[in-house]
Amino acid sequence: MEIRARAPGKIILAGEHAVVHGSAVVAAAIDLYTQSSLHLPPSGEGGAGEVEVDLTDTGLAFSWPCSRLLEALGETSRKAELQAPRPCSPEELAAIARLVELHEIPEAKIWLSAGLSAFLYLYTSILGCRPGKVVVSSGLPMGAGLGSSAAFSASLSGALLTAAGVVSAEGAVGGTEWQLLGKDHLELVNTWAFQGEKIIHGKPSGIDNAVSTFGSMIKFKKGELTNLKSGNPVKMLITDTRVGRNTKALVAGVSERASSHPDAMASVFHAVNTISEELSSIVELAATDEIAMTSKEEKLAELMEMNQGLLQCMGVSHASIETVLRSTLKYNLVSKLTGAGGGGCVLTLIPTLLSKLVLEKVTTELESHGFRCFKVEVGGQGLQIHQG
Repeated sequence: MEIRARAPGKIILAGEHAVVHGSAVVAAAIDLYTQSSLHLPPSGEGGAGEVEVDLTDTGLAFSWPCSRLLEALGETSRKAELQAPRPCSPEELAAIARLVELHEIPEAKIWLSAGLSAFLYLYTSILGCRPGKVVVSSGLPMGAGLGSSAAFSASLSGALLTAAGVVSAEGAVGGTEWQLLGKDHLELVNTWAFQGEKIIHGKPSGIDNAVSTFGSMIKFKKGELTNLKSGNPVKMLITDTRVGRNTKALVAGVSERASSHPDAMASVFHAVNTISEELSSIVELAATDEIAMTSKEEKLAELMEMNQGLLQCMGVSHASIETVLRSTLKYNLVSKLTGAGGGGCVLTLIPTLLSKLVLEKVTTELESHGFRCFKVEVGGQGLQIHQG
């Protein structure tokens, strides 16, 4: 049996950092995916065989004998209540960490440990110790703020739950081999993906896994999630500056600035909230002609530009981000950072009437600085399944 599942990455259109202080944030799926392919031999559960994961983008593969998993995890490796996933207990997490430590992970890729822990938790909780192999590949840069870990958790959960017979595809994605899950099944996948995210990140907001699972766009404010429907396709150029950043330090820096200047920063957060609310309304409008579409894109560009200015006020920009802003501004294009800032990725709105030649020039200039560029469509499908 082979089951493939793919889940999209995400971008933050407006509201990053301010969401921690009560403002709304708008996030959207992008058509860059992480894919998990599950191969199961025609045998039942048991101690024979092994569980393997092949992380093709890193060139690394890891495996554990099923007998070793049963010995290390005991009762915890048996099928959980699949409709109501339990959080990974501290004892189970410690046992999983010891299993991960059996492998010598290169120092430069030590960050893989959390992802491998999430893999072992999700696999053994859903399928027990049944032998199998998972091959993971991704079009998303890792650690760049595009939701790569959430896409991993969502695609893996989708493949495992499909293999367990708990979820099943209901409709096809037009003209492709991929199929979609119904709303209730997506809810279950999202719940499992969130458990994976908690192992990787500790205290995630749940935004990333929700976007990876459900797709489209969402507005999130004070724990409440609202699904948005994009009235028209929105295209962005994502520039990965390849500059690493410390998200926790950046979040703490904004909080420190808010403590030092409470009134000024309260005004900044309020302005960001207003931008997020207005942007969420604009993206749902359906532009029916070229004039209306141009007007819609101009409003989106203005809101992005204002949001970027406010992010600079929060102190989360970076020299690499400013280089992207200057480069795109030469071509009258608007950009803003997405995610934590301090490096990471930058969004540039691509107007419908922008010529291919201009886009090529912009991309060439950005790549001359050592950046990577991805042209994406925003607000597309979420988790998709293929059985073969």
